[in-house]
Amino acid sequence: MLEGDAIADDNFAHIVQDIALLNSLGVRLVIVHGARPQIDQALNVLNIKSQFHGDLRITDQAALNAVRAAIGIVKSDIEARLSVGLPNTPMHGARIRVVSGNFVTAKPKGVIDGVDFQHTGEVRRIDRQAISQQLDQGNIVLLSSCGYSPSGEMFNLAAEDVATQTAISLTAEKLILMGESEGLPATAKESDSDSSMVISQLTTDELSRIIDSLSGEHKFHALAASTAIKAHINRVHLLSYKVDGALLQELFTHEGAGTLITADDYELLRQATTEDVAGILELLTPLEEQGVLVRRSRELLETEIHRFKVIELDGMVIACAALYPYSSDLAELACVAVREEYRSGQRGDRLLNAISAQAKAEKINNLFVLTTRTAHWFMERGFSEADISALPQERQSLYNFQRNSKIFIKELK
Repeated sequence: MLEGDAIADDNFAHIVQDIALLNSLGVRLVIVHGARPQIDQALNVLNIKSQFHGDLRITDQAALNAVRAAIGIVKSDIEARLSVGLPNTPMHGARIRVVSGNFVTAKPKGVIDGVDFQHTGEVRRIDRQAISQQLDQGNIVLLSSCGYSPSGEMFNLAAEDVATQTAISLTAEKLILMGESEGLPATAKESDSDSSMVISQLTTDELSRIIDSLSGEHKFHALAASTAIKAHINRVHLLSYKVDGALLQELFTHEGAGTLITADDYELLRQATTEDVAGILELLTPLEEQGVLVRRSRELLETEIHRFKVIELDGMVIACAALYPYSSDLAELACVAVREEYRSGQRGDRLLNAISAQAKAEKINNLFVLTTRTAHWFMERGFSEADISALPQERQSLYNFQRNSKIFIKELK
């Protein structure tokens, strides 16, 4: 979804190129555009004063003429720009087909608090089959912030409503809402946060706790995101149309560019499986080369994979740790590793807590760890330095005196 302001922004030409690139890669795209500023401008030209009730525009017959004109102009502008394709790139001249039509059936908003909203409406139905047929043919589907009733009446709709209901109807993988802001403000979550910072990701449970503190665009987008996630859309992304490359960065990098909203924690801490072996090896190899960890072969890792827990981020293993029980009294915490670019998010603590919980569930009383570089990290988390004699006999026999690892033990309470 693109706010109406996006079409008038200087960065819109770059957004169009990104959309064209995604289409060329086979991404199935439905674009929903708003037209609020264009409608305001058309009303001013016609010398018509807009009426609002709450945050909703009351669209009478006179205002509807302005809505028709504004939506028509915006729709034509988007179609024209997409028709240019990808100038000044190796793909210049590639054919990009944009299809629009009466895919949205609308109904009147009705009378609320005694106020008749007339031609302001809401989505009644999305023609999923017709849209899917166009997507199957490689076309981009363009939807406007309007819809038509079975009797032929036109209704002015909120772009957020059209985008959300379309995503739900198509069971889309993602709903992307592009507004002026780069995402939800961090101040909504933490009162002492920098006002210029945005929340990079949160769950719908977290969103429900801050949604009442939001206003304007933030609230509109948050409500749309909540509705979509509850209807089983996997992810909703809130991005800024002002940031060049935000769309591609959000879709193709792990860091993203705005706010990602999901039903559950986007980073999944889980039991490792054999499918994680390659990812764990990729994670451990640099640390093994630096001498931080003892080298493990793929074969050994495959046989010991049941001892590992991993943190997965969008299909990539970004952290791991393992538990090796020796007796009812002692178990080793091993292979604690976090990708360098993700070491600031307390992921090591999450793994330590998960391993500790597993050990306690197995009636193990103490965890020990051998380390050459991270002694203080473990000390800060309640581990105390110990002598080699504190290790189980089996582990003492495997101790590498050349590495001279320090030994730390923590009692699990």
